[in-house]
Amino acid sequence: MKALILAVTLLLGLVASAAAETRYVSDRLEIQMRTGKGTKFRILRMLPSGTPLEILETDRENGYSKVRTPDGIEGWVLTRYLMKGKAARDRLATAEKKLAQLELENRKLKTALDDIQKQKGSSDQQLNELLKKNRQLSQELEEIRRTASSALAIDAENRELKSRIVAYERQQQTLQQENESLKDRTARDWFMVGAGVVLLGIIIGLIIPRIRWRKKSSWDTL
Repeated sequence: MKALILAVTLLLGLVASAAAETRYVSDRLEIQMRTGKGTKFRILRMLPSGTPLEILETDRENGYSKVRTPDGIEGWVLTRYLMKGKAARDRLATAEKKLAQLELENRKLKTALDDIQKQKGSSDQQLNELLKKNRQLSQELEEIRRTASSALAIDAENRELKSRIVAYERQQQTLQQENESLKDRTARDWFMVGAGVVLLGIIIGLIIPRIRWRKKSSWDTL
């Protein structure tokens, strides 16, 4: 019989342990943890607001709950001072802490966004400068192409002029050679003419005296 009672007690203890839940001290500044269910029992400690307590047993008739603190102290507290959620003060502190973290992250994100926008502005400026340089280079390239085309045309014209000059020089050399030949022929012709004139003069000089002598002789006979 005693063994059966002990087994039932252990089973109930296991069930109570399995069904244990956590509650928190309400927004009151402090509540009293006592050794028993009532004000006549000794106070074990004062529990500040927000202290998490493990519920071990609840006496609805007396309005007390047996609890265990995080450091393992067990005692009784008034059930009406317990809440299922954290105290508003703790929730507020948590919310404020989270808000501060969010504000910090927000500032970081804003700073990062500003940096990105500055980088984007710098990138846009660099892009505009590159586009401007590209246009300038395109204009210079077009000018170089026009100059190259003009240079090619001038070079072709120069080659043509050089060819014509060479042809003129050759023609000039031919004309000079012809002139030299004509000068030589003219000199020969004048030499021949002069020689003919001299020869003719000699012949005339030989013939005229004989003609005069014959006329004299004919006159003497008369």
